[in-house]
Amino acid sequence: MARVAFLGPPGTFTEEALLTQADLAGEELVPYRSIPEVLAATEAGDADVGFVAIENSIEGSINVSLDALVFEHELLVQREVVLAVSLNLIAPAGTGLGDVRRVVSFPPALAQCRRFLARELPQAEVMAANSTAEAAEQVGAGVPDGTAAVANALAAKLYGLEVLASDVEDHPENQTRFVALARDGIPVPTGHDKTSIVCFQRADRPGSLLAILQEFAARAINLTKLESRPTKQSLGQYCFIIDLEGHVADELVADCLRDLRSKLADVKFLGSYPAAGEHGPARRRDADAAWRSADEWIASLRSQVRR
Repeated sequence: MARVAFLGPPGTFTEEALLTQADLAGEELVPYRSIPEVLAATEAGDADVGFVAIENSIEGSINVSLDALVFEHELLVQREVVLAVSLNLIAPAGTGLGDVRRVVSFPPALAQCRRFLARELPQAEVMAANSTAEAAEQVGAGVPDGTAAVANALAAKLYGLEVLASDVEDHPENQTRFVALARDGIPVPTGHDKTSIVCFQRADRPGSLLAILQEFAARAINLTKLESRPTKQSLGQYCFIIDLEGHVADELVADCLRDLRSKLADVKFLGSYPAAGEHGPARRRDADAAWRSADEWIASLRSQVRR
């Protein structure tokens, strides 16, 4: 059986998302205490697949995952999974809101319910845990007294806790995007794919980002994400993390990546993989067909060059 590493202990949203994937759920699931440990185990070969959260619809990117993929590890995305997330305030039986003096959870989860905590528990101390399930596990053990956790209903059930308040996230449409990662291999195109890359500039100068974006615009390639992150080298130096519709096997996408790689200091390829959600618009197919037609036209012209 393949070993699938995920953020544990049992009861995390990561495990909940992982269990929606029938093929992965049937493998050997191995919980790790932190996202960096999941990624390190996958790159080292201790796990065949790593499964981590990478983005939330309220708080944006999970920086610990994103930065590790960009700067620390050589892993390729195999698929993405989007999970609707419902956060709950959970505590031992008999606990009321007035009894809660501390709230513990995974920092991104705490950030997703910031307004609820400020309104309902303004005096409570907020404490960080490696995951929502670890927070629930701590509260279930009763240490320290008067502590509640922000986690899912599954964690409450697993660790013998009750839900004090449900749906405590600040925005109702709360979703988290997860990715499955492996050391090598690019999934075959499905017709509904996404490609993730990182663009590193040669120099920071006016119009440098526009020059990158024009490569996509010229080919009618739709971007689903554009984010800048510091390169960790010096203040003011940034790279651009880009998700785009299409697969590296598509001629249009390959041509775009080729041009970017030739003009930039570096382009890191994070993967081409099946996209979650509904199928993209037909314009992707039309644009690819137009590129192929244009490529055949150029080839016909070149064939007429006298030797």
